[in-house]
Amino acid sequence: TGWDILFFWVARMVMLGMYLTGEVPFRKVFCHALVRDAQGRKMSKSLGNVIDPIDVIDGISLEKLHSRFEGSNLDPREIKKAMAGQTKDYPDGIPECGTDALRFTLCAYTSSGRDMNLNVMRVDGYRKFCNKLWNATRFALMKLGEDFVPTPDAALTGHESLAERWILHRLNIAARDVSAALADMNFMVATTAVHKFWLYELCDVYIEYIKPITTPEADPAARRSAQQTLYTCLDQGLKLLHPFMPFVTEELWQRLPRRASETSPSISISAYPEPRGDYENSQAEAEFELIMSIVRAGRSLAADYNVLSKSTFFISNASEASHALVSAQADGIVTLIKGCQSVTSLAPEEAVPAGCAVVSVSEEAAMHLLVRGQVDIDQEIVKIEKKVAKAAGMKDGLVAKTKVPNYEANVPEEVRETNASKIGDYEAEISVLQKAIETFLTLKGAN
Repeated sequence: TGWDILFFWVARMVMLGMYLTGEVPFRKVFCHALVRDAQGRKMSKSLGNVIDPIDVIDGISLEKLHSRFEGSNLDPREIKKAMAGQTKDYPDGIPECGTDALRFTLCAYTSSGRDMNLNVMRVDGYRKFCNKLWNATRFALMKLGEDFVPTPDAALTGHESLAERWILHRLNIAARDVSAALADMNFMVATTAVHKFWLYELCDVYIEYIKPITTPEADPAARRSAQQTLYTCLDQGLKLLHPFMPFVTEELWQRLPRRASETSPSISISAYPEPRGDYENSQAEAEFELIMSIVRAGRSLAADYNVLSKSTFFISNASEASHALVSAQADGIVTLIKGCQSVTSLAPEEAVPAGCAVVSVSEEAAMHLLVRGQVDIDQEIVKIEKKVAKAAGMKDGLVAKTKVPNYEANVPEEVRETNASKIGDYEAEISVLQKAIETFLTLKGAN
């Protein structure tokens, strides 16, 4: 219920219940924020900013919104003011958003505050998320194939790839965070966790990453393993999302094949996902984070140099372990960088080909984009020198912090370790950038 009617309704319900039955009818009351319009104004007919949930669910044109004032008892001047407000807020009317999107939005807005400013465009954004969910699940079902049969349970086989171990670890984190948030009635945290898993981890990364693995030409064992992991993520992900989007999740879950252990006729009464110890894998998360850092660096380089098609990347590695990791994940990196033609992992002793732009990823790796013949060398040297100056400034600032009196005694160990790690990253970045300058100077001399 809302804070503003706590006494008018809830207190009276309690008193009447005790009067009639002699017992307290309920002991917990969830108080949500007062729903206001996008500008934070209380909804008022005279302002024309009242949002009817049915209009958000089904959609309505501006003309029909205006027609609501016909035959009302409002003053003509207030009607004119209200219609002007509607025209400003909804120039194209209210788009059809559906029940699930509205429900998810209200849960996502719910926080400890007493007010929420409801923006219909955010509801429309979650409608698009529903579409993404629908399309991703349909695409995944196509990748599973009509003859796909899930394993009896969701236990690991021990043959999962790095990407599979990573996404199962992220699924586990989502299940833990959503369950904890629901227990605390913190719906904003719960919706954020499940939205992040679906959109930014499952759809944007894992489904894209396994596309080459799920083709008929791929290794059969790797394809089957990737399909089983994909199924587990779909099944558990839909269950996690169900309390917030009951209709679309039920529809999609009914289209999934069933495990032998799944006997529930509806997702609404199936077992809710719980964290699993065998899915916890911090090592896989750390390794895959390096791969994603490389992907982000590659995308950034390609955009900076406007090399958006047939781009060729080289990854220099500081250790054999990093080289082996990147080599094993090269196909996935190519898949995640749009327009990428090839990715080559270089051993620590291998030289980077001449004519490459560079960006440091970490102490372990640097990303190089072949730009020879496509850029102005003098301009690139100036750009890199600016990056060197910026990295040197950041490094010097951190070093200065470590030189203050009683640094070791006053600063927590975790902070000291973080600062030391950052200093190492900046030193590695400066070294990589200086080598890139030397490479461009050599290339310039050769021309």
